[in-house]
Amino acid sequence: MQDGSGAYRTTGSTCLHPLSELLGIPLDQVNFVACQLSALCAAFWFRLYLSPGETSPAVRHAFATIFGIYFVIFCFGWYSVHLFVLVLMCYGIMVTASISNIHRYSFFVAMGYLTICHISRIYIFHYGILTTDFSGPLMIVTQKITTLAFQVHDGLGRRAEDLSSEQHRLAVKAKPSFLEYVSYLLNFMSVIAGPCNNFKDYVAFIEGRHTHMKLLEVNWKEKGFHSLPEPSPTGAVMHKLCVTLVSLLLFLTLTKTFPVTSLVDDWFVHEANFLTRLCYLYIVMQASKPKYYFAWTLADAVNNAAGFGFSGVDKNGNFSWDLLSNLNIWKIETATSFKMYVENWNIQTATWLKRVCYERVPWYPTVLTFILSALWHGVYPGYYFTFLTGILVTLAARTVRKNYRHYFLSSKALKAVYDIVTWAVTQLAVSYTVAPFVMLAVEPTISLYKNS
Repeated sequence: MQDGSGAYRTTGSTCLHPLSELLGIPLDQVNFVACQLSALCAAFWFRLYLSPGETSPAVRHAFATIFGIYFVIFCFGWYSVHLFVLVLMCYGIMVTASISNIHRYSFFVAMGYLTICHISRIYIFHYGILTTDFSGPLMIVTQKITTLAFQVHDGLGRRAEDLSSEQHRLAVKAKPSFLEYVSYLLNFMSVIAGPCNNFKDYVAFIEGRHTHMKLLEVNWKEKGFHSLPEPSPTGAVMHKLCVTLVSLLLFLTLTKTFPVTSLVDDWFVHEANFLTRLCYLYIVMQASKPKYYFAWTLADAVNNAAGFGFSGVDKNGNFSWDLLSNLNIWKIETATSFKMYVENWNIQTATWLKRVCYERVPWYPTVLTFILSALWHGVYPGYYFTFLTGILVTLAARTVRKNYRHYFLSSKALKAVYDIVTWAVTQLAVSYTVAPFVMLAVEPTISLYKNS
């Protein structure tokens, strides 16, 4: 955000301001990248020199927490107080609330505080398209607070026979200590850009049981290993850093060439024909993706570098480090249904929505899940246009697939035609649906929809 003199103002550190001016990139984005790259280096050091075999869990928890707090303060300055206040309030709920209500109180306090902060940022920041701000970490912490609260409730307040297999596996049988709680919420690996993860997985990682636990889950002996292997994340980290680099280059070129603001240009609104607008909308929406690919893939790499994120062994016998992956780029770009697209975009948030809402509400799970998703993202009208439209698109896609797909399965040629058509329709439908999400405000959204 700039003041009248043109100087860039931020509540975070200004020590990288010269670099920001040199690159022509907003300071808060430079701070974000600097913190994530520092976190990547710290993660390698954490895995090599504070390994579970040589360091106590308490030391690992403390180190992860202290670095996380430092990164938050570096990026957001005094706004980071919001994060710490929410964490302390919800820990108070964790230790004082009854097991029967712990998940409800935690959910409403965390979501309520997040919503208040979302509302306040409209007045603190300029209304419109924003860069990185303090609500990002707050959103991640809200996910973790509610995830843990529900899992504690499952472990201590519900009968085992009432739980699904996944709920039983993730149920937490004892309330966490204060150090475990703040480490889970504020660790340097995920406090800036996530992703959300499960408390049991995180504690197993800190205590050195993470990879062995996942290998036991997939029965490593049946995968052809004669002794318990020690998977290394180096290959996965290098691969993800390459994806991150490509995403950054695309962001600096494609995203700058086709900004979202072009969707409100007079040429687009008044002069371009329908087909041109549709194609240009698709291009602009494609151009808006690299920043998400960059941030989420880098965050995944940071966790992997620390040794967290191992998911087992794939069908080819290769080690998989995608437990915390937030997206599958190939499946996103080749999705032939709205459902397939959503399932591979912001995966950990979709998982959180499923675990705290979709699987637990007795009525209208699809509608309530979309509403919760919109509330979690913020109070900008564009979010609600997107998620309410998403409900209609999801229901329509289900109906079409159910009633017509079987007609195209009689031959490979028909199936190929079906896949091509559904791919094109899906990509265009997604572009149309998510355009308000990136434009945020009412006026450009109405203008886009009115002229489509």
